[in-house]
Formats: sequence, C-alpha cells, structure tokens
Amino acid sequence: MRKFKKNKKMLLISGISLILVGGITFCINTKEKYKPQENSREFIAMFIQDENGEYSPNISKEFPKSGYELNLEKSTCKNGGILSQDSATKKISMRASHADQCTLYFDKTISSLKDFYNNVTKKSTVPDFTNPATTDETEDGLFAMADDYGTSYYFRGTAPNNYVKFGQDASGQDMWWRIIRFNGDGTVRMQYDGVGPARMNSYTRGFALTSQNWSSKEDAKHVGWMFGGIRASASTSREQAQRNETDSYIKAEVDEWFKKNIVNTEFENYVADRIFCNDRSTPGNSVTGWLEDTSLGFGKNNTGYGFMGRIRGNLNPQFTCPQENDKFTVEATSGGNGALTYPVGLITADEVIAAGSAKTANASYYLYKESEYWSMTPRDFHNGSTVVSAYVYTIYETGSFGGQYVSNYRGVAPVINLKAEYLDQFQGNGTINNPYIPS
Repeated sequence: MRKFKKNKKMLLISGISLILVGGITFCINTKEKYKPQENSREFIAMFIQDENGEYSPNISKEFPKSGYELNLEKSTCKNGGILSQDSATKKISMRASHADQCTLYFDKTISSLKDFYNNVTKKSTVPDFTNPATTDETEDGLFAMADDYGTSYYFRGTAPNNYVKFGQDASGQDMWWRIIRFNGDGTVRMQYDGVGPARMNSYTRGFALTSQNWSSKEDAKHVGWMFGGIRASASTSREQAQRNETDSYIKAEVDEWFKKNIVNTEFENYVADRIFCNDRSTPGNSVTGWLEDTSLGFGKNNTGYGFMGRIRGNLNPQFTCPQENDKFTVEATSGGNGALTYPVGLITADEVIAAGSAKTANASYYLYKESEYWSMTPRDFHNGSTVVSAYVYTIYETGSFGGQYVSNYRGVAPVINLKAEYLDQFQGNGTINNPYIPS
C-alpha cells in the first residue's frame, strides 16, 4: 500500500525497557544460543506516524498492528540487529548476536476501497424498508441483496464513509461521488454528488444537469431510457414500445455529459460496463394494485410498471432486473442488452428505498440532495380525464420519492460503475475529509 512519505528528524528514547514482549521475537545468528543476562536489557523506542505523516513517540508496550507497518528502512538497531516483519501476522523479529537497542518507526498505511470491500462485515439481516434510515445503519457492516451478478452489498442511512473523489469536470473541478453498493461481481456502483473545492461541504449534493426533462409524455413508450420508433409516432404494441431504438431526452443528455467529462480522459478506463435497469415490466393490476392497469404497455393504455408492485403495502426493493430488454449495457457480454453508447445511467427507485428513503421525508440519508432529481425507474402511463402522461419516479426535495411527468424538468445525478481490478488504487477511508481517490 502507499504510505505517507513525510519524515521527521529521529529522536531517541532510551528508557523504555522491554525484554521479549510486545510481539517481538529475537532470533540469534551465532552458533551459541544467546541468553540475556539477568541485568541486560533490550531498549526499544517507538515512533508512530499520524494522519499528517508526522512521527510521535509512543510508550505503549504493544506494537501497533492494524493500520500500521514497520518502516524497515528508517528503523535501526544500535548494535547491528536486523529487523523484519511478517506481512500477514505483523510479527516483528530481530536477528542479533548480543543485546541491542532499537528505534522502531511505524508508518500509517493508507487503506483502499479494495481493503474495505475485502474486510467489511456482511450483514445477514434485512432492514425495515418502511422506516426511513436517519443514522449510519451500515456502520458495522453492509446489507446484502441479490443482483444480476451475484450478491450485492449496499450502504444505508447517512453513510459517512462512502465518499469517492473521481475525475474532473470540463471546467477542471474535482467530481465527487457516493457509493451506492458493491455489485455482485465486485464492481462499485456510485452516484454523482457534485463538484467544488477540497475540505468544504459545498461540493456535495450537486447535480451534473440541473434542469432536464425525461421525454415526451403522450405515449407509454416514453417511460423508456430508449424506446421504439421515432419520437412523434404512436406505439402500437408493447414490443414496439420497448424496442431500444431511440434515445429519450434524458439519456441523450447524460450520454453527452459522460462524453464531455469522462471519455478520452485518464479516468475513462476505470469505468465498468454494468447493468442499468429501466424496469418496464408490466405485471398487471393484481400486482400493482391499480384497478385501471391494463398491463398493455403501449400507446395511451393505462399501465403500471414493476416497481409499483414492489412498494404496494410493504416496501420490497430488488436489485435484479425483471426483463432482459431493460438491462442496459454497452456490450451484451456485460450481462445486458448492448443498447448503450456509454456505460452511464441513473439510480433506480429500488436503490433509493434500500438506501433509506422509505415513503416519507428524509433529509438524513446520503441520497438526499435538497432538490428533486430523476431516477431510472418508470411508474406508470396514466390516461385520465385531466392528465395524459407517462410518469417516472423522482427523488423529491424532501428526500422521499414519487412519480413525475416525464415532460417536467428536474435535476440529474449520473451513476457509473468502477472496475473491480482498480479498487486497490482508490485509497483513503471514504470520509468527506479523506475520500477514496485513485492513485
């Protein structure tokens, strides 16, 4: 792992008397076994590195293990003793032919996103999704849920340790993100969170696009990230409505944002091609609970889509995508439909529920952004006496969620996935003052 490089002039402490304690083993390289005399001592002085790279004396009788590593180049023994440390157990050994006095320097190691994922506790419980998450519910581990790649582990509540600083926008400002979940294949799904100067809270809860409509509203096909036929034509079948031929307005704008800010930069290769679910399944009124639901999914037919059924009564979010056609990816080999131009999308309403929204106002969970923004999840097409429109779920300015006319203009917070093979390069601890940053 990367370590802090900043060093201070060595100071010697003589008077910390430790004989064969604190986790150190003495190995003798002479033919005769070394036996400490009754009045002999091994003097050990310890210096521990802090967050700023400074070394401070430490008088503990125990050597630091978790989060620290012995600096073998800086540590010395006065009489030639040779120090070593086992990388797995952190046990320190010294080869010596006689009593020696050593000064040990311990560097603070910088943990990585890979370390976090490999060592996180996976919770076996399922949260009560009907209650808003207003605290850090994943402080002691991440919740688990099946996704299209295996088992996904997700953050819930305030999540003060899921910050990532990744990329720069076209104006040169650092882009900040919040981790939604680790996908089942170890890739990391994260939502854009704004830009701004370091060590200030102003860069959080921002949008890539502040005012964008989803699509035209007059046809059921317009709940789609993509849809069949030209924009002005009426859909005549469910299959035709859900044919992935034409971009919605919002997809075109999100693609343009990704092209402008990520493509042909040093950050592009970090981005994984993984599924974005635009759930257009039509389970019918027995599932959605909407008596006028025809489940036809085209033209001006009243139609409720899959997520309506998952929030009927109790909230039951899912990370698996019901229809193959709705699994948006760039390449079909990535497990999806191969219809995307770029590997970017939006958060799903299921992920919003899992993160802690519930059906009520919640200004405490990490997805709250103080103003309304789009999800990628359709609600319904409603052909009423006063309103005829397609609806897609949005996250409200209160932190709750609900359907919104697709012709309305709302904020946009893009979602991308990070490749698993690069997670060891994202170093930090995920806090707002020390976010994960690619090295």
